Amino acid sequence: MSLAAPSCAVVRSTALPAEVSSHRWQGYNCESRLVRTSAPRIAPVLLIGGAFQTKETWGRFEREFLEHADVLTVDPPGWGAGGVLPDRYGADFLADALCHMLAETGLPPANIVSGSYGTAIAYRLAQRHPERVRRIVLIGTMTSIPEHARIAMRRTMDFLAARRMQEFAEASVEVLMNADGVASVTAGARVRRFLLRRLLNLAADEVEQTFANTHRLLKHEMVDPSRAPAVPVLVTTGEHDTFTTPDLCRALAATCSDSWFAEVADADHMLHLERTAEVADLATRFLAGESLAGLAYCRSVERISRPGALRWEQPTGP
Repeated sequence: MSLAAPSCAVVRSTALPAEVSSHRWQGYNCESRLVRTSAPRIAPVLLIGGAFQTKETWGRFEREFLEHADVLTVDPPGWGAGGVLPDRYGADFLADALCHMLAETGLPPANIVSGSYGTAIAYRLAQRHPERVRRIVLIGTMTSIPEHARIAMRRTMDFLAARRMQEFAEASVEVLMNADGVASVTAGARVRRFLLRRLLNLAADEVEQTFANTHRLLKHEMVDPSRAPAVPVLVTTGEHDTFTTPDLCRALAATCSDSWFAEVADADHMLHLERTAEVADLATRFLAGESLAGLAYCRSVERISRPGALRWEQPTGP
């Protein structure tokens, strides 16, 4: 499928060398990686990754955003160079750490694009530090983890504790990907193989981080929907997502005062790997305030109203 570039992207940007910075928050290490582009047209983009992502692993997804903006990727406490963060710390601590990192980089208020685990951190960052945030995109999210998913996640931890890595990897991929939908997702089989290799080869420090980060999800309510973020929000996931289902994502969008939901075709929870260019295009259009109407790669794009209004409407533009 061909993909048209956003309408006002008329200058080809060139990425400059990455600037890696070390930070310290409440006694814990963290790192950021800032890549500037020669012709930014929108505010800087902060990418907040999922459970097994680090600041260096965004690949093509990062490069898509560098056509339009400076990009900051991060290892907050508990990820990558951030070491192990005990599970007693929740999303508030991580959101405050990111605010501190943004302040030390000297960047202006940023657009936030987050995936899976990172969506809870982005949501809390927008709640606690709205002065640091312009717009946020949440890819594969939910207000709370359903019991069946908790059971599946505990099972993965049992395999990891026993160092039964093949079973851990297979059980984790089963949580993250729709086994029945892989055949209908163009890149599904390739992404599944990639994830299995990644999880089979976790380093010893990554195993400890995975324990702590997964138990953090199970121990804390990572999202507090009682106070709506004060910035525009786009929530999206794949049509075949069985972990953070489209219905769960719509429910999260409904906790926000100014939100949209987009369901991406031919994808599941790993949509940023399965449909990289399309998801980056969707996010960039939203961050730039462009129309989300008529996108061929979306099954639906809906304007979500707060609970009480109970109406969804097709947008003409963010």
